[in-house]
Amino acid sequence: MASIAVCPGSFDPVTLGHIDIITRGAAVFDKVIVAVLHNRNKQPMFSIEERVSLLQEATKDLPNVEIDSFNGLLIEYMKEKNANTIIRGLRAVSDFEYEMQAASINKKLGPNIETFFMMTNNHYSYLSSSIVKEVAKYNADVSDIVPEVVAKALKEKFQHTT
Repeated sequence: MASIAVCPGSFDPVTLGHIDIITRGAAVFDKVIVAVLHNRNKQPMFSIEERVSLLQEATKDLPNVEIDSFNGLLIEYMKEKNANTIIRGLRAVSDFEYEMQAASINKKLGPNIETFFMMTNNHYSYLSSSIVKEVAKYNADVSDIVPEVVAKALKEKFQHTT
């Protein structure tokens, strides 16, 4: 049986930290589904379709990576995709408390599904999508912290909002 992992997130926008986790996950699992979630608690800068497209372009060289999107509970999505592992990146100790709670409830809802934590590469430990958007808003160069396609998309978004 193939090992299928899901790497969920809002990816608004995808950063090189995300790409690092996705790439490393793709080296461990037979298939990685990067699942863009619709988070009702957030007002995203990029639409679901834009985020999926940006991720497809940023991961096009990873043959065992698929990009998708979903609404609802992650565990239900996992079951639908016959996935057995959730991939989550940890940047700092502060991430761990939230991620531990999420992993615990996911284990309760899906006892056969495991959560696989990966420490973010030190080069990206300070990165978050929120920080990227804040820096890009002031027309600063973000080309060394996001994929090239994302840097272009951010520049275009902020040109239209100013």
